[in-house]
Amino acid sequence: MDTTAYRRGPMSGRRPARRLRTLALATMAAAATLIPMGGGAAAQDTCEAPISDAAQHVIEACDTPARIVDKAVHTVPTPGQLAWQQREVTAFTHFGMNTFTNREWGSGTEDEELFDPAALDFGQWMRTYKAAGARQVMLTAKHHDGFTLYPSRYTDHDVAASPWWTRGPGGRNPDGDVLGAYVKAARAAGLKVGVYLSPADGAELPHAWHAQWVEKVKEKQANGEQLSLPERMALEDAGRAPAGQGRYGNGSTPTERTIPTLVPGDDRAADVASGKLPSFRFTADDYDAYYLNQIYEILTQYGPVDEFWLDGANPWSGAGITQKYNVTNWFRLIRALSPDSVVFQGAQGVRWVGNESGVARETEWSVTPSAVDPWTVIGGGLPNDSTDADIGSRAKLTAPGVKYLQWYPAEADVSLRPGWFHHPAERPKTAAQLMSLYERSVGRNASLLLNVPPAKNGRIDDADVASLTAFGTAVAHTYGSGLPIGDGPVTFDRVRVGEDIRYGQRVEAFTVQARTAGTWRDIASGTTIGARRILALPSAVTADAVRVRVRESRATPRLLPVTVHRAQKLQEGP
Repeated sequence: MDTTAYRRGPMSGRRPARRLRTLALATMAAAATLIPMGGGAAAQDTCEAPISDAAQHVIEACDTPARIVDKAVHTVPTPGQLAWQQREVTAFTHFGMNTFTNREWGSGTEDEELFDPAALDFGQWMRTYKAAGARQVMLTAKHHDGFTLYPSRYTDHDVAASPWWTRGPGGRNPDGDVLGAYVKAARAAGLKVGVYLSPADGAELPHAWHAQWVEKVKEKQANGEQLSLPERMALEDAGRAPAGQGRYGNGSTPTERTIPTLVPGDDRAADVASGKLPSFRFTADDYDAYYLNQIYEILTQYGPVDEFWLDGANPWSGAGITQKYNVTNWFRLIRALSPDSVVFQGAQGVRWVGNESGVARETEWSVTPSAVDPWTVIGGGLPNDSTDADIGSRAKLTAPGVKYLQWYPAEADVSLRPGWFHHPAERPKTAAQLMSLYERSVGRNASLLLNVPPAKNGRIDDADVASLTAFGTAVAHTYGSGLPIGDGPVTFDRVRVGEDIRYGQRVEAFTVQARTAGTWRDIASGTTIGARRILALPSAVTADAVRVRVRESRATPRLLPVTVHRAQKLQEGP
């Protein structure tokens, strides 16, 4: 990453963590050694020692509620997290086998011959994403169906087995490696890069189990019982077995494995032997070894990456297939190969906002508590899959059982279309709808993960391009710079405030005031601020000055200059 790390030194003395009631004005002006778990975390301390800044803190039995809150004050982002929060919008690219089968979830038995886009244009994708204001892009390198968009050494169910691979001069497509071409195009466009690699993998379902399951599904159908989405997909593909080697949920015993696991004729053998490429030892079962090898391929061939996305869904859990993930191994390998990557649902990474509507909470904290070590679980140890309305209040931080605090900002995911993959019958959201989502995600201390699925031909639909371009133009017009309120009265209907999150997140309640004809009056209020808070006023205000009154805070507020804006009128309909 090219972001400078900002950190304060250790505190010279203990600062009280009392709730502050202050007035703060923000004006216009060889075998590699793995990174240990908990890298970037504060060391365990006594309950009298000064508290230093860290991305993760351990809660000790002797910590008082006041000291726990003080630890929350000193929980700050890593350089990677800070850079990620400043990017605001990521364009998500759901593209793969489901694009060609018109599905949302695949079965893992699909014929590789189906993947054959006629006019794939990576340049068009990147131009569209930039027009929408995205600063980062992310591709589904492997979705739940297990079809891999790069040539993997560990499966035949990948793009190299598709007609797309040979579409080109001499029977070789220069863009056949979809992930490689995507990463190259993104970086050429000046965009940061993320990779989605589904832990669940239908292509790796055990073959004997799958055959028995399909027969049971046929019986359910014959009896008139309602079928789940995975069951319906299985019936549609009932004549085919899973495309992989049966590694997912096969109950194999974890054993010591070398990552990368070299295959016959492996082109990396000399580099691994010489130490040019690192190797690692893990205790892993069959599927974990497979997944670790794919992490290794992606990060050594296309990395480092700026975000690594771990989806928690398992379409086959209801049918009795479970795979116990050793996520600690995953986190350690990612940290070793791509140290500044933020991992979605990973330790010291970023978290799910709790819905797929692209909307953050009115009170959105970046510091969250956990009862378990965040390096050992997906989702940071947050209860109820991050869906609780209260995720980081004082009551949550000081609740019995809390053992850790970590900087864990929210990512609000939503699709431009009703589905995550492109379906011809669906229509995109309007620019007005997207602007509302931006203000309720980016404007509520989250980052917006906006999915833009290309069509079967490999291009983003014209209607999608138009909506995204209008949205990006509106954001730039409205929030590109603030109105010059210091030069005299101006009329505005949006107020943007922010904290300098290099020093953590502190504000718990605030009011915005405007001065008109020499008189100050309240025009808006809120709870948390964080990296950004956008307040949409019920009606336009004309004033010659604004200020923020911080009413409750965990420590002395560190506010950024407040700015005022006038929203651009956007068409609501198609």
